[in-house]
Amino acid sequence: MAGDMRFVDVTRTERVTTITLNRPRVMNAINPAMHEELQVAFDDFSADSEQHIAVVTGAGNRAFCAGSDLKERDPDRAYPKNGYAGLIERFDLNKPVIAAVNGLALGGGFEIALACDIIIAAETATFGLPEPLVGLVARGGGLHRLPRQIGLKAAMGIILSSRRVSAEEGRALGFVNEVVPADLLDGAVRRWCDDILRASPMAIRASKDTVLRGLSEPDVAAGMRGQSFWRAFIELEASEDAREGARAFAEKRPPVWKGR
Repeated sequence: MAGDMRFVDVTRTERVTTITLNRPRVMNAINPAMHEELQVAFDDFSADSEQHIAVVTGAGNRAFCAGSDLKERDPDRAYPKNGYAGLIERFDLNKPVIAAVNGLALGGGFEIALACDIIIAAETATFGLPEPLVGLVARGGGLHRLPRQIGLKAAMGIILSSRRVSAEEGRALGFVNEVVPADLLDGAVRRWCDDILRASPMAIRASKDTVLRGLSEPDVAAGMRGQSFWRAFIELEASEDAREGARAFAEKRPPVWKGR
């Protein structure tokens, strides 16, 4: 399917899938066809047992994604199965997703980044939810994720003013993990991927699942009571990776992870 795509590029290097929004002439704004292509790209990543991390970025050096292409917006056309960009309602994806934000991340572009687990931003990146300026509302999860990630008052300040936030301010607020010069962005993303790939893929997935499911529990005690019964936790404990980790530690050698 990836070879049939017009607006999304998908590359796989070892265990990392890079999904590039590829409409640089319109700052990688998303049209209906691009939504469907992103759905397929994330479906393929989710189903591929050999791919452990997804990196989402934008083509060119101006924009990660400027949100929806208003010239091609069709209010009567539904988003794909997993919501905006095939990602923002993909609540069952336990594999890590990293946003490599190389420029503007506005509207739906900011919402895509917020739906990722880690955001690495170039110094030139800016973020914002400017939908009210054109009489719209952010429908791609940003109004729900941003206050959960940075707190209510800080989020309200960004949302109600429609102002743009620099990469460095995003880091200070806590929704950006690292800010680097633009020419070092790829290297920084590779470093984060390498750090994640040192660990068991099964353990990484169980960790992500436990964090996100735990946040829906009323308190820490409830989360800890429930975690042993959650699917990702059970699958990890019964996995080859769990046994390999113990063997490698006892034998004083690097583990060889199978991801199963």
